[in-house]
Amino acid sequence: MAPPHPPPPHPPPPLAELGPMALREAEAKRREEGEGEKFAGDADDVFDAGRVPPFRIGEVRAAIPGHCWARDARRSLAYVARDAALVAALAGAAARIDGWALWPFYGLAQGTMFWALFVLGHDCGHGSFSSNATLNSVVGHLLHTFILVPYNGWRISHRTHHQNHGHVERDESWHPVNFVCFVVYSKSFRNFTLCANPLSEKTYRGLDFVTQKLRYTLPFPLFAYPLYLWTRSPGKRGSHFHPSSSLFQPNEKYDVLISTICWFLMVALLLGLAYLVGPVPVLKLYGVPYLVFVMWLDFVTYLHHHGHHDLPWYRGKEWSYLRGALTTVDRDYGWINNIHHDIGTHVIHHLFPQIPHYHLVEATRAAKPVLGKYYREPEKSGPLPLHLFGVLMRSLRVDHFVSDVGDVVYYQTDPQLTGEWEEKLK
Repeated sequence: MAPPHPPPPHPPPPLAELGPMALREAEAKRREEGEGEKFAGDADDVFDAGRVPPFRIGEVRAAIPGHCWARDARRSLAYVARDAALVAALAGAAARIDGWALWPFYGLAQGTMFWALFVLGHDCGHGSFSSNATLNSVVGHLLHTFILVPYNGWRISHRTHHQNHGHVERDESWHPVNFVCFVVYSKSFRNFTLCANPLSEKTYRGLDFVTQKLRYTLPFPLFAYPLYLWTRSPGKRGSHFHPSSSLFQPNEKYDVLISTICWFLMVALLLGLAYLVGPVPVLKLYGVPYLVFVMWLDFVTYLHHHGHHDLPWYRGKEWSYLRGALTTVDRDYGWINNIHHDIGTHVIHHLFPQIPHYHLVEATRAAKPVLGKYYREPEKSGPLPLHLFGVLMRSLRVDHFVSDVGDVVYYQTDPQLTGEWEEKLK
């Protein structure tokens, strides 16, 4: 793909009045002006991230040391034991101290550990936890059921995400919005529905202000995951709980059913505990950490696919597994890197999800010379990744939808919605 033409010297007209080429020019102007995160290593010369890379995936694979592919079940189980012990210790300490001033700190700490458990279960789903499929399934079910994730339903949809990463229509998670999902009540208020209508620019501009804001205003995007489990991503139908969902093949129905049963058993256990000891202790010990976990999951997964000024998305023949994987972004989380098992090393994870998490940093370091500018060096974090909240805010302000035209597209900004943001920030 040729580099975008230089933007015009005057402000562009509303996007609805632009043709396909002008749309690309307007988007190029947005990226050139830095409406996105600036990463270390960005050069002043023109680099077209949407062009076909000059290397093949085999060259990246060959650069990674052989031992990085080795899966060690004992080492993986040691991480499970560590995280489970921390979860138990935090819950025990909170139950004994029971001071309201300390509960927010407990919720943040325990929610972060729930997120760490999710990452280990995520590795089970990829098979990077161990070479034993039965062990992966058992541990994955235990970890994910505890945090109310239907293991097999999620595992299968996440596989779809990895197989189609960076594809506008086929990607399963956080794909760009030429489709949009909004909460809508019927006129009778009897039905609560998630709409998944194709969002052309004309449709987008016809949406009311509140509807537009739901997707792009914090904290709403950070609570998307439970809805995603029940309804899938915008523009897609089905559920992670229903064995007959279009997400799954007929031979996967039994696996999905098992995970769904486990999920409902966990819900029943929580309800039983609430009946025995009261809802408030269960809410404090489990409910608040669960919400923090959901926010971590949405925060991390969103930023691995958004927030940089030159992330292309593909359609048709322009898409390939390699090009799709190169649209992902690594992030540095400071002290949290070790806690959540280096999930921030996301590019190599998307290229080779079978690499265990404890080898991802080394594998990334080895692959960077091959990846060149297609690897976006993450901004270094302090002890806590507070800088990423600014990245998230900027992305929600400018990454609104992609064009319905073209096989290599970039996020575009609705100037009117951006103007509303700027008014709020004054």
